[in-house]
Amino acid sequence: MRQEFIGFDSIKYLDQALSQYKARKIFLVRGKESFKTSGAESILKPFLAGYSVDHFICNEPNPKIEDIERGIEVFKTQNPDVVIACGGGSIIDTAKLISFFGTNNIAPQDWFCEKTMKIERKITLIAIPTTAGSGSEATQFAVLYIGNEKHSIDHPTMLSDTAIIDPVFTMNLPPYITASSGMDALSQAIESYWNINSTDESKVFAAYAIGLIYPNIVEAVNDPKISNRLAMAEGAHWAGKAINLTRTTAVHAISYPITSYFGIPHGHACGLILPEMFHYIAGVTENDLLDKRGKEYVLSTLNEIAQFMGENDRQNVPKRIYMIMKNVGLETNFKTLGIKSENDMDTIINHGFNPARVKNNPRLLTKENLKHLLHAAASVTFR
Repeated sequence: MRQEFIGFDSIKYLDQALSQYKARKIFLVRGKESFKTSGAESILKPFLAGYSVDHFICNEPNPKIEDIERGIEVFKTQNPDVVIACGGGSIIDTAKLISFFGTNNIAPQDWFCEKTMKIERKITLIAIPTTAGSGSEATQFAVLYIGNEKHSIDHPTMLSDTAIIDPVFTMNLPPYITASSGMDALSQAIESYWNINSTDESKVFAAYAIGLIYPNIVEAVNDPKISNRLAMAEGAHWAGKAINLTRTTAVHAISYPITSYFGIPHGHACGLILPEMFHYIAGVTENDLLDKRGKEYVLSTLNEIAQFMGENDRQNVPKRIYMIMKNVGLETNFKTLGIKSENDMDTIINHGFNPARVKNNPRLLTKENLKHLLHAAASVTFR
């Protein structure tokens, strides 16, 4: 049975989980510096005493195939019985991918060629996030970059067996990481809420996440306290649970090339697109509607999102999001961020637009519309 432990001091349940899983040899996937700065190194030390622990250190901010292949090779030589992922979303995704491919003896490239292979869950995964953003500890998918191209590996066996969401690991997060990861979580919650695959359950998760993240993200960046760190950690987790049911929409699809080609961290990239995508979806018509529940339903979801943000008028939501970006110190000027030319815009469009990746959007997105959306985002002068 899957377990989730949330709140300060929830790390104490790691002892219980390791005993329950009869752990002997642990494969610990972690960051290099973040493992120390988050306090994880000292906090986990007494829990891991007495176990054989092999450390796999992630070098990249995003899971790249070279690192996954290196990890699989090390994983197979160590033959562990439990995997612990301790870090941000990229580190948890890396642990998922290594254990997924490593235990099923599949080369990552082969996953895209043959879909009939037999997949089994063969090792226990414990996820301990040290950021409040991706919600990867609550999802059954992981991001994998091959070159500059983003791929998503999605399978039920990648969902962690135990998730421990202890905000103590986020208390020392730098402001920029807090802001960027927080925008990722907020974007995921909003995208899940307007998603054409939303359900009553996913909307409860997403609404709860927005209600935790929106009022706390600015203070968590500028005046971090126990209360807002807890709210952000819990909100990110519920946003993860929401997208695990719905998946994300066009905001995330467009954000990936902004990250891979221009070096803008993922959550920051989502924040650049989210306000204008909200505005774009608000213009939905019967001719470009993708949600079978109807135009009025789509508009009602936007109204509800506005209400979660304390707004009676949905037209004010994009400005609200830009206000968050300003107040948490996330740059919104495209040229300042290195997106300076029409060719740069075309790079984002050509690598961020894929019918399969934007199909969850409630309003049909075409390349032409995406170009207009990007120009609208680039021309924002609100500061």
